[in-house]
Amino acid sequence: MVSDIHLAFDHPEARAAATSSDVPHDRISLRDHVVEVDIGAFQSERGVTQRVAFNIVVELTPLSGPIDDDVDRILSYDRLTEAIRIELDAERMNLLETLAERIADRILTEPRAFRVFVRVEKLDRGSGALGVEIVRTAGQAADRAHEMSAPAPHPVVLHLSADALEQADVTAWIDALEADPRPAIVTVGLPHGTWPKSATKLTQRRIDLLAIEQNAWVLAGRDARCVVRSTRTELDWAMKNGHISVWAPSKMVLDAVHRPTGGPLDLVAWMAEELSACDVIVLGGEALQTCSAPVRVLSVDAPAVLG
Repeated sequence: MVSDIHLAFDHPEARAAATSSDVPHDRISLRDHVVEVDIGAFQSERGVTQRVAFNIVVELTPLSGPIDDDVDRILSYDRLTEAIRIELDAERMNLLETLAERIADRILTEPRAFRVFVRVEKLDRGSGALGVEIVRTAGQAADRAHEMSAPAPHPVVLHLSADALEQADVTAWIDALEADPRPAIVTVGLPHGTWPKSATKLTQRRIDLLAIEQNAWVLAGRDARCVVRSTRTELDWAMKNGHISVWAPSKMVLDAVHRPTGGPLDLVAWMAEELSACDVIVLGGEALQTCSAPVRVLSVDAPAVLG
């Protein structure tokens, strides 16, 4: 054990060589790839970037036949940096462990990738490098690969303004959503009245998001079919299983790499694009300025008709 301790701090390439089997595998590697990243679970790490270093080694099953100097027959180094970029762009993450896992799973979807070593280190959190290293094989990534290849659901989004939440026949609209074969997500706006104010923009943003979420819980209390959900995973599960969700936006918005900056309707447009919505209905509000999905704006007393 003591004689092998150097492998724990050596490059992943050394570990790959030391733990290789009798079956030979080719290897490609990425060394000391440094990216500025907004990542971390502590409040002091939010809204700032820090240097994160990536070291990756991928073991490959042998090619059948000669390479013939054909780039299409090999796993390009660009696929490693691309895996890092895609996962960093997908959402803001709290843990290096999560990032390493997702990078490994994405790399293992490559046809020849057999085993991958991923080391991720923060370079600015102390006097040294703080990081994690994981090893994954192709079989361990099967569930994640299936998840990434599964077709995304396209929900209908119903946005309830404060007026709509107070005056509209909400039960009729929930009945209509339940009867519609499409997955459904309900969003709500800020409440009427006042809520705490802050002198700083960042803290006010959090307070406003929490005020929206209070409205979401009000709706959940009025109709048991409206379940408050805050994560992309929860929303995806509900859409795939035919359940209605009420969106609590704080986590998705604050964890987003490219987060929305405007009011409740800007949040709705952003979420509709993130989840590939097929239809957006705004009840008792203004039109969305920019939205990738078709948008209809209805009065609070409009009949509960989705189509």
